[in-house]
Formats: sequence, C-alpha cells, structure tokens
Amino acid sequence: MVLEMKGIEKAFGNLSVLKDISLQVDSGEVVSIIGPSGSGKSTLLRCATFLERIDAGEIRYLGEPAVTTNGQGEAEYVGAAELRKMKQHFGLVFQQFNLFPHYSVLKNIMDAPIHVQKRPKEEVRAEAEELLKKMDLVKRAEAYPCQLSGGQQQRVAIARALAMKPSILFFDEPTSALDPELTGEVLKVIRQLAEEKMTMVVVTHEMPFARAVSNRVIFMDGGVIVEQGDPEQVFGAPEQERTKQFLRNYQQ
Repeated sequence: MVLEMKGIEKAFGNLSVLKDISLQVDSGEVVSIIGPSGSGKSTLLRCATFLERIDAGEIRYLGEPAVTTNGQGEAEYVGAAELRKMKQHFGLVFQQFNLFPHYSVLKNIMDAPIHVQKRPKEEVRAEAEELLKKMDLVKRAEAYPCQLSGGQQQRVAIARALAMKPSILFFDEPTSALDPELTGEVLKVIRQLAEEKMTMVVVTHEMPFARAVSNRVIFMDGGVIVEQGDPEQVFGAPEQERTKQFLRNYQQ
C-alpha cells in the first residue's frame, strides 16, 4: 500500500472541511476524486501532501507513519527531517502549474533532483531529456514558462514531478485552467502514465476521463466520502441519491 489515510479531520476555524475521511491507495492504482466545488477534494490532497496540517487522524506512506493521533486525540507529525524524507514519496501537480518563471524548462525539471536529492547532474539531465521526449517537449527545453501554452506548462509540471521518482503522483484539477484543446494534451499524458501503472490520485471535473482511466472513483460532498467503487459502478449504477443527483447535473 502506497498511501493510507485514516479518520482525517480538518477544520478552518468553525468550518469543518474534512470529517472522518479514510482511504487507501495501492501501488499501480489510479484513484479519481470527484464532487462539487467546496466538497473538500482539494483540501484532502493538501492534507495528504502536508500543505495543510490535519487536526486528527493518521497518514502513512509505504507503511511508515507520517502523522499519528496522540492520547488527546490530536494529530502528531513526525519530526522535520523525517517529514522531508516522506515528501520524496510523492509528487504534486497543481492547477496553476507553479513553474519557476526565471528557469528554463530543462532547469525547472532538473532543479529539485539535483538540489534536494543531491543526485549527479549528468544523470539528472539524461533523465530530464527522456521526460521531455515523453511529454513531446524536446524542442522547448530551453524555453521559459512564459513562452509556453498552458498545456505545455502543465506537461512540464508533470515532468518536474516525475523527475523526483515519486511512489505516487497527486493531481489537483490539472486541467481546470486550460481550454478544451489543451486539456486533451494533458489528459493524454495522464492516461499514458496510468497505462504504465503509475500510482495516481486525481481530483478532476473530467467525468469521461475519470470513468475511462480510474481503477476506483471516490465521490465527495460536504467533507465526507459519500460513495466509492469501480468507475462503472459509480458512474453507471450509483447507490447514493446524492451521487445520482451530482452526475445528473453534470450530464445536463
């Protein structure tokens, strides 16, 4: 098992955003998280990647605890050095690409493996060039983010995440900032990664994509998991009325 989250609770002030969320992701599995805006999907990803601190619950990567619950029922994180190591288990691709604007495409991809993982520059460069081939961006290696389309920027962001050799990749609505044509470019790359058995969790509004690519679909609303199952069950024969209503609205 790559990721295990148990009993996750998260509130912002008096607003409870995640309520007793538990999920696990196995190696090679693609899990899509769907649901209306404000349902807690992106917050769940931010908690899984330590960008937000949970209030209670447990998080484990590859069986190793990152967060446990203490005797007072509060979340307790491992030390800073251990947490830094844990962060190398995952990559995160944001909605807004988050590339370094003053770095070339190649440098954006190479920077973290060299400076964070302390890997040899020549080895990292060779791997980065292979990733550019995979993303169909070889000719853009020396370009800067401002010279790229949104779809190209998002593919660079995916290559940058893959360069760290993570055990799992998280995508937070990776196509929401793109027009339909560019969306297709990015979904094609994610589909290819799924075929290669890359472990992924994808928060998405792209229902046909989620149905086609996922091993499991989770429907969230109001900070809870309302329903989950294989794509054909969730999309074709949902059990919960709230899931049916959401999918009906989507298909109109």
